[in-house]
Amino acid sequence: MNEKPLRLIFAGTPAFAASHLKALIEHTGHNIVAVYSQPDRPAGRGKKLQASPVKQLALEHKLRVCQPLNFKSTEALSELQSHRADLMIVVAYGLILPQVVLDTPRLGCINVHGSLLPRWRGAAPIQRAIEAGDTETGVTIMQMEAGLDTGPMLLKSFCPITEQDNAASLHDKLAEQGGPALIAALDKLIAGDLIAEIQDDSLSCYAPKITKDEADINWLDDAATLCRKIRAFNPFPVSYSWLGDERLKIQRADTLEADGDAGRILQADAEGIVVACGEGAIRITELQLPGARAMSARDMLNARADRFSPGTMLGRNLAQNRA
Repeated sequence: MNEKPLRLIFAGTPAFAASHLKALIEHTGHNIVAVYSQPDRPAGRGKKLQASPVKQLALEHKLRVCQPLNFKSTEALSELQSHRADLMIVVAYGLILPQVVLDTPRLGCINVHGSLLPRWRGAAPIQRAIEAGDTETGVTIMQMEAGLDTGPMLLKSFCPITEQDNAASLHDKLAEQGGPALIAALDKLIAGDLIAEIQDDSLSCYAPKITKDEADINWLDDAATLCRKIRAFNPFPVSYSWLGDERLKIQRADTLEADGDAGRILQADAEGIVVACGEGAIRITELQLPGARAMSARDMLNARADRFSPGTMLGRNLAQNRA
């Protein structure tokens, strides 16, 4: 058994990736020779350049940070090769890596993916799993190859999806599981115990990036479908409908057995605002008007009960099309 510490490159950008880098720093003795992250981006009202969560963590621990725009230049590839890495770990980096990059580390590149492959491949596996009504997801450690999330699977960690989970809570659960799963995979790699499992392409679904247009509620959908979308699109982009000419964001809701015209408010009280769907109804329990904070239905009705009277229709009209 070769227990010599590995020379690692870590490549990631958002908070999900930072939790994995933190696990590597705190729970392994491997040598992180470089951290790759996306270039700083404008953020906030002032649009000032802001470092990614991964870069911030790396700098706190005095790790070398590299931020190439891509790997098309000779300079970027030469810098990558100069690290003499044994392995590159990629977690939500934000770039599709060309084959020359995948071949540079001695042991190639492994990826931490937020789903049980091959179920959801692509940019938004957490949201798409909730939207589809899956009852289980997890983290897959895989050997990277040129295809999109198609590489051989090395290790899986399983996580149930509850009816209370939204994209934020499930993200946090998977981020917490991913670090230990990555460390276990590295230990098995060093021990020579990793067994690669080829993915069955026939079982895969594509998980495209979430768009704001998808969050516009179609009240002709059935209640269960709408509630899954509301959970899947929270905290971004947040499902919404139209109340007159105002965009009403819907943060939380559950299903009810009720009938009525799709989009019509059937009931509004301290327990929630009941809106008819194509089949059944949803009870909105947390919502947000433009320029205001998100609040419970009880608080909203205490302040703006007149806006949510039974009989009121939610959805698009001519005024909304002009907005």
